[in-house]
Amino acid sequence: MSFTVTAGAAPRVYSWQHGSMLSALEQGLSLATSGMAEVRITDGQGRCYSPAALYQVMFGQRDAREMPRARAA
Repeated sequence: MSFTVTAGAAPRVYSWQHGSMLSALEQGLSLATSGMAEVRITDGQGRCYSPAALYQVMFGQRDAREMPRARAA
C-alpha cells in the first residue's frame, strides 16, 4: 500500500511517498516534532490521518496504568 506524507502550508506544501505505514509515520512524527505545519498522512484509499491519530491506529491508546513505572536507583 502507498502512503503520502504532506506538510507545510500554502503556497509551500511538500509531499513524500512511502511504501510502508511505519516509515510514513516515522517521517510524519519527525516533521511535526520539527515544527512543520499541517502534517498529514494519507493512505492508498484516501483516508487522512495526523501523525498522532495514525500512531493510535497502529499501536492503540495505552492506559496510564499499563505504563511501566520507573524504579528508584
